[in-house]
Amino acid sequence: MDGSPSPTGPKVAAVVVAAGKGLRTGGAVPKQFVMWRGKPLVRHSVEALVAAGIAPVVVAIPEGWDEVAADCLAGIAGVRRIRGGDTRQDSVRLALESLEVDAPARVLIHDAARPVLPRVVIHALLAALETSSAAIPVLPVVDSLVRGEAGAMAAAVSRDGLFRVQTPQAFDFAAILAAHRGWQGATDAGDDAQVAVAAGLVVALTVGDEALRKVTFAADLEETEMSVLPRTGMGFDVHRLVEGEELWLCGVHIPHGKGLSGHSDADVAIHALVDALLGAIAAGDIGDHFPPSDPQWKGASSDRFLAHAGHLVAEAGCRIAHIDVTIICEAPKIGPHKLEMRQALARILGIDLGAVSVKATTTERLGLTGRGEGIAAQAVATVVAV
Repeated sequence: MDGSPSPTGPKVAAVVVAAGKGLRTGGAVPKQFVMWRGKPLVRHSVEALVAAGIAPVVVAIPEGWDEVAADCLAGIAGVRRIRGGDTRQDSVRLALESLEVDAPARVLIHDAARPVLPRVVIHALLAALETSSAAIPVLPVVDSLVRGEAGAMAAAVSRDGLFRVQTPQAFDFAAILAAHRGWQGATDAGDDAQVAVAAGLVVALTVGDEALRKVTFAADLEETEMSVLPRTGMGFDVHRLVEGEELWLCGVHIPHGKGLSGHSDADVAIHALVDALLGAIAAGDIGDHFPPSDPQWKGASSDRFLAHAGHLVAEAGCRIAHIDVTIICEAPKIGPHKLEMRQALARILGIDLGAVSVKATTTERLGLTGRGEGIAAQAVATVVAV
């Protein structure tokens, strides 16, 4: 069996600890209620538990946040909220005591700050409870360890037998409730496994998952969000060709009888690329950052816009993996200038030439570009977490 709860098997409930203030993320709202991947952080793991067939799920929340918590968990069947205690351990005990009326045979205890909860981890924990009264997911320690004294390395520490502990942690319900009630420690326990061991329970180790990383600081929210998958943005721009203007494309001056009309130097290719980069990090568009109503940008070189977009990508914790620009016009011929254009874009953004593509096409003499009235450009940019 895979350890999943079944209608005829032992009843499994869950506790999600979401009663902390989450101050280390630096926001006015506790981190468990902050939006992440389109949902409040706490909702992710609660939905994963419910989808795995676990019910009820009791969520311990901080005092004064009941209305916010209700909105965050709205529409999820089998979820109850209770007010947490002064410490994590108090919150767990209160949640367990609220489950006594349900009489579950087993319980999972999980931290809301670990939003990604793979089903395979739940299965392994419940399977381990077939032969043990407690089980926790762990990962091996892969980095070297040292002991420090007065800011200096004192000695190396062996990694043998050391593991990183995650949640959820799984227990025989009656055993862990009794363990919490009988806790004699002078301070709050670091996790529920420590409470179990203090009560004489044997805690089995199951395989954890790197996806179960804990969100602790504000940077964790940003990094976790950005590191899920590569992100792609798309941009498009068009400018009219007029007499008496210079023609700039991809940061390169192109000799031509006409130039592009615009508030800046009207480099249509760079403008499209700036929008693509901003779109990849969900940072608005070029008009948000460089409004045409602002006189300081009149006649400005568009490489300034592109350098700014590249800086914003870096600030978002990403690097540019690839950019692809297509210039749409009947004239001038772009082919003789493509290498110089690629080199200019690579220089402005500080990326390898191999990550820059510049192409050109026509509209078979259709539309404003086909009639030679203007030039259009589209761009695609892909960014990845650093």
